[in-house]
Parts: sequence; C-alpha cells; structure tokens
Amino acid sequence: MSNTKIEIIQGDITCMKTDAIVNAANSSLMGGGGVDGAIHRAAGPSLLEECMRIAEERRNIPNGPCPPGDAVMTEAGKLHCKKVIHTVGPIWRGGKSKEAETLISCYRKSLLLAESAGLKSIAFPNISTGVYGYPKDKAAKIAVETVHLTLPETPGIEKIIFVCFDQENYKLYEGLLKESDKE
Repeated sequence: MSNTKIEIIQGDITCMKTDAIVNAANSSLMGGGGVDGAIHRAAGPSLLEECMRIAEERRNIPNGPCPPGDAVMTEAGKLHCKKVIHTVGPIWRGGKSKEAETLISCYRKSLLLAESAGLKSIAFPNISTGVYGYPKDKAAKIAVETVHLTLPETPGIEKIIFVCFDQENYKLYEGLLKESDKE
C-alpha cells in the first residue's frame, strides 16, 4: 500500500507550488493554447528556449520531438514549481486509434520521469480533454487508474495533485477518487 497522498483541486496549474507540474503539450514543444499556452506564458521565455533546445536534440524522432504518449522535462522558468514535465496526449478519434494507451503512457511516463529526478510532488492537468477532445469522463478514469497502478514504481513521490480547470472535471475526479478510497 502506497503512502502517496492524492488530491484534487479546481484551479490554475501555473500557480502550483509542487516539485513538478505537467504540461499538456503539443509534439513540437513550442507552446500552444490551453494549459500549454498558459504554462509557457507564466514561465517566461526561458521555457520556450529550453523546449527549442530539446526539440533540436530530438528533431529526428518520428511524430515530433515529443510524440504522443512521451514525456520530457525542463526547468520551470518563473513558475512556482521546480520542473515542468511536458507530455503529449492523444487527439480523440473515437477511441479506436489507441487513444487510451497513449493517455495511459502520458501519466505513467510523467510519474516515472518525476521519480527518476527525485521529485516528491507533481500536479497534473486534465490531459487531452480540451482542444484534443478526449471525453472528460473517460480521461479522468484513465488518469486515476494509471496513477494508482504506477504508485508501486514511484515510491519517492509523496503527493499527486489533479488540478482541474473546470467544475465538470473536478466533479468527475472527485467521484473517482472517493470510489478508489473505498477499495
């Protein structure tokens, strides 16, 4: 049984004072809309500069410097956290294009990256539920289940926070976490 504390809040992930926040990035790592754009704006230009360096180093990787399901880590610039873990979620295509496997990989690789860096706390947004169109209920279930399944491999992580931007996601996560507490 893990001693990791799992929390949920409704708020702005760019304000989190965790060791790491996860960015729902695009595969180019160059910033975009939604969570990605907000994180890049709050972090300042040093984040984009570091992402550009990573993109150059990884330019020969198929499907972009950070393909869907993968994760990379950067410094956090002006953010309140120590690191930003950039992961690229799947675009929803009806569920028949390995979207679930890709989303599972996002959460799993982000946690493993945090663990390998010795980070103790991590905050996740609702990956792929914005412009990528992943159904919020399905994405929340995957997020909660994957975090629980990955806990044995990440004993150094003491706190995981799901940061929900909207009330709908908050309620979904709240229900799933209450359910998982009963098990």
